[in-house]
Amino acid sequence: MLKEKGHKSVGVIIRNQKGAILMMERIFEPFGWACPAGHIDKGESPEDAMIRETKEETNLDIKEYKLLLHEYVEWNNCRSGAGHDWFLFEALSWCGNIEKAVEEAREIKWIAPADLKKYQLEEVWKHWFEKLGVIKK
Repeated sequence: MLKEKGHKSVGVIIRNQKGAILMMERIFEPFGWACPAGHIDKGESPEDAMIRETKEETNLDIKEYKLLLHEYVEWNNCRSGAGHDWFLFEALSWCGNIEKAVEEAREIKWIAPADLKKYQLEEVWKHWFEKLGVIKK
């Protein structure tokens, strides 16, 4: 049973045809490299939040997706508080041209899974990638 405290958040893993993952270096806490993600607004479904956050942060439109994980992460802090009830998705199809949201990210780029360990990942994204076997602990 998931705890009902903290923020509700979404994230999405988007891969290109070569399998690289779309990552952005965040301007605000928590600092580091992350996939598109954000809080779920009141009354919004996790799916709608994931689609909205992706559009806001990357300009991409998610067409098809699947839920990978739903987990409460007590230690996951942000500038708004501690603890997040996460819904982690994978994009199965998407379209559009990538545009960096200048108010959200220093940089945005495709990163090969084998290269992820070279980057300072947000702690929760390191957790997800290890849990999914994308990177080794």
